[in-house]
Amino acid sequence: MMDTLAQQAENSAIWASLPVPVFLISPDNSILDVNSAAEGFVNTSRKSLLGKPIWRQVAIEESVENAFEKARKQGTPLFVNDIDVGARQRAPLQCGVQIAPVHGHDGFMLLMVSPRELAGRMTQTQSAKSAAQSAIGMAEMLAHEIKNPLAGITGAAQLLSMNLAPEDLELTDLIVSESRRIVKLLEQVEQFGNLSEPDFREVNLHDVLDRARRSALLGFGSEMKIIEKYDPSLPVAWGDPDQLLQVVLNLLKNASEAAGKKGGTIIIRTFYEHSFRLRRSDGTGRLLPLQIEIIDDGPGLPDRIKDDIFEPFVSGRENGTGLGLALVSKIISDHNGWISVRSEPGNTVFRLSLSRMPRESK
Repeated sequence: MMDTLAQQAENSAIWASLPVPVFLISPDNSILDVNSAAEGFVNTSRKSLLGKPIWRQVAIEESVENAFEKARKQGTPLFVNDIDVGARQRAPLQCGVQIAPVHGHDGFMLLMVSPRELAGRMTQTQSAKSAAQSAIGMAEMLAHEIKNPLAGITGAAQLLSMNLAPEDLELTDLIVSESRRIVKLLEQVEQFGNLSEPDFREVNLHDVLDRARRSALLGFGSEMKIIEKYDPSLPVAWGDPDQLLQVVLNLLKNASEAAGKKGGTIIIRTFYEHSFRLRRSDGTGRLLPLQIEIIDDGPGLPDRIKDDIFEPFVSGRENGTGLGLALVSKIISDHNGWISVRSEPGNTVFRLSLSRMPRESK
């Protein structure tokens, strides 16, 4: 019976297509089969998981284990929301868990795990895309309405300074410096409108990351320690290498500025998550298996801006423009990718999810 069940699961297109991790469990609580999403969740291959005790591969609260046995005994499904589920190869995530008996096969159970992280990322991505579109509209208006008058104000202040005593120059110097600061702000806003569509081609993400790392260490990140944790088997991506370089530089700059003058550590991590899929509003989907994480040990994002960090003009730094991450979100949206962030003191992680090169372009 066990062999028949495993063969049925392995040969089922529906089983392979399920977007959430699913484990088929035998009466002795060993793993009979897993789908591809479950392999990604525990970061272990199907072959290595088969026959292993489920609770040694999936860490879950003891009360849920007890409820699992009760559901098996009574032959009824069980739903548990908002519990931490971990694995040997990854930290716990807050998830919803569904447990169900296999109809017609006594003692066999299905364990389905739905990480809340996935829904959060989708919400953040849609919000970021709307924010970027709003910023594009503001760019044209602000550039036209403000930059020209500012040039006149700066020029007038400079002319006035020529006839002032040294003790009065402080005021005109302030006018000039603040006007120039506003011009720089407007130039950043204009980037949204001027940024061209991505020039898609094959991209070695590790080449992009190495260029960004070297540039950071020679400039704004000179006080930082940057550690690389790369997956050497990562396939090539499909994107614009220059725009992706701009994204990574922005994230490294943010991480460096968060650490301040004392410096800190940044980890650049890449890995492959083959079950990671973007679900669009029209019902279509797109696989985004290539993952980049920029991790810093700074103080973390302030609670007041965590939910709006990708919105234009939202910044956690004094005198920050709040445009860098909005620009990053626009570029990633143009690449049909996802960007997400999770942050706590000592551990802030920005994650980029990108697509592979399409087969037809090979």
